[in-house]
Amino acid sequence: MQSPAAVLPGLTKAIGGIYQAMHAGGAPAELLELVHLRASQINGCTYCAHAGASNLRKAGESDERLWTIAAWRDAPYFTDAERAALALTEAVTRIADKGTVPDDVWDDAADHFDEKSLAAIITMIATTNFFNRLNVTVRQPVGTSWS
Repeated sequence: MQSPAAVLPGLTKAIGGIYQAMHAGGAPAELLELVHLRASQINGCTYCAHAGASNLRKAGESDERLWTIAAWRDAPYFTDAERAALALTEAVTRIADKGTVPDDVWDDAADHFDEKSLAAIITMIATTNFFNRLNVTVRQPVGTSWS
């Protein structure tokens, strides 16, 4: 089966609107891609992990950062703000494990980002989890198009 986003009329356009609003939130595009890549790794979505890594590479991201994002806590390549966003990504993506985002994770993210940027980051996390579930369910092959 094709991705449900390609099957349901209007869904791709609606998703485009979400992306447009998200990217107008003020969070750096590279940070949103880091968040996307990390959530996709956690969810085992090879389609999105490949797309996220490719987008980051095109944006000039270093090999060291791409190679170590799954172990970002121990890698010296990430800023405190990026670490806060990645911790939030992991907490939101694994929300079923704890039932909520821990206060310390939330507080750290809120210390680094204003409300609009934080809304963009949360929206990227949620949207990525949405895409991951679509793509993993239908086993969307890496490098293919939804249409």
